[in-house]
Amino acid sequence: MTLFLKLCIGSIASLIGAYLAQYLSVPLPWTLGPLLAVAALRLLNAPVSSASPLRNFGQWVIGLTLGLYFTPHVLSILAAHWFAMLAGLLLALLLAVYGTVLLLKLGHVDLKTAWFSSAIGGANEMAVLAERHGVRPDLVASAHTVRVILVVLAVPFACQLFNVSGVDSTVFETKEFSVKGLILLGLLTVIGGYIAHYLNIPNAWVLGPMFVAMLLTINQIHLSSVPPELSKIAQLCIGWSLGDRFRPGFFKKAPQFLFYVVVFSATALLIAFGFALLLDRLTDLPLSSLAVSVAPGGIAEMAITAKVLQLGVPLVTAFQVSRMVGVVLLTGPLYKHIVSRFE
Repeated sequence: MTLFLKLCIGSIASLIGAYLAQYLSVPLPWTLGPLLAVAALRLLNAPVSSASPLRNFGQWVIGLTLGLYFTPHVLSILAAHWFAMLAGLLLALLLAVYGTVLLLKLGHVDLKTAWFSSAIGGANEMAVLAERHGVRPDLVASAHTVRVILVVLAVPFACQLFNVSGVDSTVFETKEFSVKGLILLGLLTVIGGYIAHYLNIPNAWVLGPMFVAMLLTINQIHLSSVPPELSKIAQLCIGWSLGDRFRPGFFKKAPQFLFYVVVFSATALLIAFGFALLLDRLTDLPLSSLAVSVAPGGIAEMAITAKVLQLGVPLVTAFQVSRMVGVVLLTGPLYKHIVSRFE
């Protein structure tokens, strides 16, 4: 079957999954619905597929949407809590150490694989780093896929279970929508995405558009708001691409290793929540926002969660971005200078 037909089936399955999830009142229906629908079909070896441009499109929309939140007032608030974001990065590094010990002792893998599988970074970035250090990138990518998807599923359902929601004072939807403004905003942020991709910046199609939109917002240049329909399509593309990461026999590749990846991810979530409780005592930031901010998920997925539930999008984004940059920059050197000495 051609890729075009597989993409058509994938789009139909994603739409059905989204509407069904919405009907069933599933949290984040336009992300989780497509994710679960496509993952189920993939595991059953159904002729369904996604494509990297679709995920790039979803990340682009999420990125430019995030940038519109960063007004000068919001940046002043974030600057006042830089120490909390630094603490979030420290937590991520400590979780990597914990995960390394767990996977090394119980997951039956070597120290290299355990370390790069436990780093709280993106699947693609960590797989590339792992390959540079002679580690099997498929195992590392699988570990991060399981972690991100588990967090994406657990956090929204936990928020729904405990009736966690908020009113984000930085919501930008009150700004006027303009077709011409959105087209110009789109062109500028696409250029930002291509530049970030060319420079090999991690999460290029989130961060590139986000920084361009942020620069405009900081200078009080408001071109247009983002229509909710476009945001839904972006969420669908993100969920669709996450579900497409599964393959028949995915959990048979290294079952004991992946089982302890699940154990690590679940316990890391609990540890992160405990850390959020501590930060709540030390700062004036809301616990609900802090819990999503330090959750060991991905930037786009956690930003979507914060946006839909109105849990402080700039705060969550700032935490996730600072952590991602720190983890990408430090994971390789930490392995080279510290972790490798224990081999």
